[in-house]
This record gives sequence, C-alpha cells and structure tokens, in this order.
Amino acid sequence: MTQSPPSPEPSTEAGTLAGVRLLRSLDPGELETLERQCRWVAARPGDEVVNRESTNRDIFFVVSGKVAIKNFSLSGREVAFATMGAGDYFGELSAIDGKQRSANVVAVEDCKLAALDPEVFRTLLETHPKVSLMVLEKMAAIVRNCDERIMDLATLSAYQRVYSQLLKMAREDPVRPDSWLIYPLPTQAQIAAEASTTRETVARVLSQLAHAEIAERKSKTLYIRQMEKLRTLCERVAPNQES
Repeated sequence: MTQSPPSPEPSTEAGTLAGVRLLRSLDPGELETLERQCRWVAARPGDEVVNRESTNRDIFFVVSGKVAIKNFSLSGREVAFATMGAGDYFGELSAIDGKQRSANVVAVEDCKLAALDPEVFRTLLETHPKVSLMVLEKMAAIVRNCDERIMDLATLSAYQRVYSQLLKMAREDPVRPDSWLIYPLPTQAQIAAEASTTRETVARVLSQLAHAEIAERKSKTLYIRQMEKLRTLCERVAPNQES
C-alpha cells in the first residue's frame, strides 16, 4: 500500500494576498478583510495540500512557493495537469459547486498558502465582477487545454505526445542563433506525466532523438539541433503509427 504524503501544517503567522493576481481589483481594506478570513498553511516539498478524496472545499491562494496539480491512474501512473506558483490559486471548482475535488495537489517547494472558505469565496464572486470574470477566463483556458489534450490522446501516439511536449518546453537558444534548448530539462517521469505516457517511453524517445541527431542532451540541458524534423515527428497520425 502506497503511503500518503505528509499533510501541510497550519502556519504560525498570517501573510498577505497582495501578490495574488485574482485579487488585484480589491481595494486595500477589502484585501485586509479577506486576509483575516483566510486559514494560513505552510507546506514543505512532498506535502499533500489537497487530496482528491478530501471533503474540504476551500479555495487556496499561493502566496509563495510552487505546487503541482496531478492525478493517478488505477495502475498508479501519474498524470500532471498544471503547476501553480506564487500569485496563482487552485481549488475553485469545488469551492463553486461543492463537489469532490478533481485532482490532488502536492507542494513542489516550500509554500505559504491561504485557504479561504467556499462560502466567503462565493460571496466574493457575487460582489466583485472583475474577480468573477478572471475565474471564468481561467475556466475557459482549462476547457481549451482539456480539448487539446483529448485530441492529442485520440490522434497522437505516445511517442508523438512526448515530441509535442518537448516542443512546448523548447525555447530559443540565447547564444546560438536558429538553435533551441530546454533548460532545466525536467525528469523523464515529469515529462511522462505531462505527455500521459510512461517514463520508459520518454527514455526511448530521448535516445532515438539523440541517435538521429535531432536532439542532444548535455547535463541538465536538451539542445534541439533539428527543430523542423522534431515538428515533423509531431504531425497528427493514427496512434498506432509509431515513428
């Protein structure tokens, strides 16, 4: 039986919500009132902030640090949804509809979090249209991302999903023109979670890309030597047509 990550501890001191982008339209007095209504939580790397089976429906604001939103398949494979850093928030779905959590949330770094009661959050949405609009915009982005992910699962092979994930992470090399790189390169398990596949598949893809001289790994950096070839590998074909 897999042992659950440790739970976060209540923080011994309150903090400020001034850096939370969702709340920027609030005046200083409103923000201070909201801060007093929050439950402040400190989390260390590996702490489970939210469990999918939990009955808690609070919304969480990330004051500092970073958390990962993820789920696990019946076989135990990790599926990554998003990473939230300082200024972000999560848990709004359960706070709005009162239903079960849709994912697990685990601290990636030392975090300070502010948890707000769902009823207080709903009142905030009713009285502040700008806050409501920002929540709607985030939900629209989630729907679009889910649509894209469903399309990838239906039309791309596991290899191609890894190629696609590498393309999303690649940035122009600031030193060499017409060259691309990924730094720092996530672990194979992290890439696999984002691409909805296995670590072994990621390892095979990186090995094949190196053999074909399309990509080259040096320490914590993956250099994309032939970007157009990598893009070609991502063309949407039947999932059983591995390249």
